[in-house]
Amino acid sequence: MATKKKAPQMDAIALLKTDHKKVRLLLETLDKTDAPARRTKLLGQIETEVKVHAQIEEEIFYPAFKRKAKESEEMEMFFEAKEEHGLVDIMLPKVKSANPGGEEFAARAKVLKDLIVHHAREEEKEMFKAARNLFDKDELKALGARMQTRKRELMRSMK
Repeated sequence: MATKKKAPQMDAIALLKTDHKKVRLLLETLDKTDAPARRTKLLGQIETEVKVHAQIEEEIFYPAFKRKAKESEEMEMFFEAKEEHGLVDIMLPKVKSANPGGEEFAARAKVLKDLIVHHAREEEKEMFKAARNLFDKDELKALGARMQTRKRELMRSMK
């Protein structure tokens, strides 16, 4: 009997960076795709990935980061990241409402891509760097485990 392989344990930052990489790839593919059906499918995948990612950040990572934040810069990172999630929440339905075969869709998808790529870049260069200083390795692994568990739950509920 074949046993299901368990995903390797990642710390919180590695998990979030893996999500960022996956969404960037989906966004790049969407950017290069003209076929309406393919665009619709890709946008659905992007929406699922982004919503699950944002939810685990907002439920687990961001609150933990905020509790550990000592400097005003760290608090600014926290609040800015949350606001950027709000912008993505506004832009995603706008992309979905556009005709996937039209230029408006392409323009809105590009704005969505720019927002997400900017957000991910800032998190990776600033927030995650700060998090490595705020948390020890065991804390990051524990956060990662919680986030992976929650991510699996959310993904199952979206199918």
